[in-house]
Amino acid sequence: MKERTKKTKKQNFLVEFKEFAMKGNVIDLAVGIVIGGAFGKIVSSFVEDVLMPPLGILLGGVNFTTLSLKVGEASFNYGAFIQTVVDFVIIAFAIFLLIKAINKLKRNNEEAEAKAKKIEKEEVKLLREIRDLLKK
Repeated sequence: MKERTKKTKKQNFLVEFKEFAMKGNVIDLAVGIVIGGAFGKIVSSFVEDVLMPPLGILLGGVNFTTLSLKVGEASFNYGAFIQTVVDFVIIAFAIFLLIKAINKLKRNNEEAEAKAKKIEKEEVKLLREIRDLLKK
């Protein structure tokens, strides 16, 4: 009897896991992570290969990736850090613009729904008035 209970628990666990893994939110999250990783690579390439070289030239031929400070045997690569900060700022700005656009679309949809409900309420009010007049 105990053997059967263990098997049933395993089956229930697998069924629960399958339901969890196949929920829309989990799949959407996975797709978002993959796309976000690819987007991060694009931004990193943009910063490293397009943005930083002209900035380095403007600052007197500085190559940010080679900027470092040596203290004894340790090397502090602050140039790579600066480049990573620029990557982050660009990605954060792009995400900000995306969220702002999504919020604007949501707001427009909510306003349209509110307007439709208001019109519906007015129609219902008019229909009730007509009904009341017809009863008289």
